[in-house]
Amino acid sequence: MALYEHIYLARQDISAQQVEALTEQCKSVIESLGGKIEKAEYWGVKSLAYRIKKNRKAHFTLLNIDGPAAALAELERQLGLNEDIIRFMTIRVEAHESGPSVMMRKRDDDDRGDRPDRGDRRGPRPDRGDRGDRGPRRPRDEAASSEEGTF
Repeated sequence: MALYEHIYLARQDISAQQVEALTEQCKSVIESLGGKIEKAEYWGVKSLAYRIKKNRKAHFTLLNIDGPAAALAELERQLGLNEDIIRFMTIRVEAHESGPSVMMRKRDDDDRGDRPDRGDRRGPRPDRGDRGDRGPRRPRDEAASSEEGTF
């Protein structure tokens, strides 16, 4: 049997429980035709790069599938008929990733908080020898009054 990665996007206005029910429906279709779902990851609600069927956000779910091509064809046929699914994509792969997917690792990295703050990167400005001194600064009201008459 072949290995596949299948991702589907569900409408934003359905609940997470309904997305889980869609995943179970996918699992039953695959298993009834001789395949199996090795991993199912719910990535949550994410913003879309552009509007798809009037939706700006969607529930993302990844399925790692080990099954025959006929099982995938039936799954895609049924997802195409479902009004809650706005997009899906299936890719044949040589091997499945072990452990969490990249999207889940990214979320873990963001949650750790061990990245330096943006303020830590700032320090004293380096010397810019190619530029001269700017001179003394003028107060704002004086600068505005001198610029009013020049046209």
